[in-house]
Amino acid sequence: MRGLLLLLALIVSACDTGPPANAPAVRVEHVMGSKPDPGFARAVGPRAFQFPQDHGAHPEFATEWWYLTGNLQTADGRRFGYQFTLFRVALRPGEALTDSAWRTQQLYMGHMAISDAAAARHYSAERLARAAAGLAGARITPFEVWLGPWSMRAESGLFPMTVMAQDEDISVSLQLQSGDKPLVLQGEQGLSRKSATPGNASYYYSFTRLPTRGELRIGETVYRVRGDSWMDREWSSSALDSDQSGWDWFALHLDDGRDLMYYQLRNRQGGMHAFSRGSLVETDGSVRALLPGQVRLTALRHWQAQDGTRYPTRWRLQVPGHGLDLEVQALLDDQLMDHSVHYWEGAVEVSGSHAGRGYLELSGYAGNRTESTVSR
Repeated sequence: MRGLLLLLALIVSACDTGPPANAPAVRVEHVMGSKPDPGFARAVGPRAFQFPQDHGAHPEFATEWWYLTGNLQTADGRRFGYQFTLFRVALRPGEALTDSAWRTQQLYMGHMAISDAAAARHYSAERLARAAAGLAGARITPFEVWLGPWSMRAESGLFPMTVMAQDEDISVSLQLQSGDKPLVLQGEQGLSRKSATPGNASYYYSFTRLPTRGELRIGETVYRVRGDSWMDREWSSSALDSDQSGWDWFALHLDDGRDLMYYQLRNRQGGMHAFSRGSLVETDGSVRALLPGQVRLTALRHWQAQDGTRYPTRWRLQVPGHGLDLEVQALLDDQLMDHSVHYWEGAVEVSGSHAGRGYLELSGYAGNRTESTVSR
């Protein structure tokens, strides 16, 4: 853990907009493993969430993220997926350093991506900075999480939320409304256990269907778009146990108005771990927990990246008790997030018993390559 944190510090201190070109790899188990620095807080039991405070940062925990994904389209039907994520990573536990405006124990990393179905192209960008001298941070009132010019912000409460991010090749400028569904506390009233080891868990809540409109830019072309987004908030100090290798995470908007989240934690043999979990959000906002015995996941097709890693990009997802027999197909095969961390995340199309759209995240497949350190 200390070696990893030193590495992250070197990456960010070298450049406050992006990592050095030859930055070394960081693997998922190094940050999300079961042996964090004992000074960090752990998610060991249910808690009483407090809002708006919990929309802000939790620096006593090692990692945290504000995660947006969505499916959008133009008036003439051109289809896009987008991801915008801000991560907070603590270098070490303890009080913030105050002897210099440049000293900090918190780092921020941002990922932005756009998938353009018509062009069959996936674009992505990364930004990193220290939470010092105003470069990055989070505040509660008014709500804002920022990383240089990348930000999520709201004038009052959390919604409507304005999302702004720009890079040389792509940018997003979106407004997210609250929609009709309330906040969902995932797991046990917001405690999402990832294994039987006490503390291998996160605090996790979601807004599953947020009406969204605004603009996406690819190169010099600007597209007016609208659709729906999904927001996940999660913080923890450890999650994966020694017998776990990664996860497959689904967030789906079904055409009957229901929303489905399921993460399959994989054991070292590639099977579904007993602490895989999910939720089915009904049209009225009520939530039904999904356990491994209720869900059957079958990979139907794999796509091979240039480094030889095979990612399952088409799945059959069955929940017989709720009348669901779904085929989940990647909008594009190549939706890799290949930056200082490496994972597959992209827009998907849903067919079968129900149609729909959503997002899929695949972590832990790349062997010796960098893996997602702070993704779900």
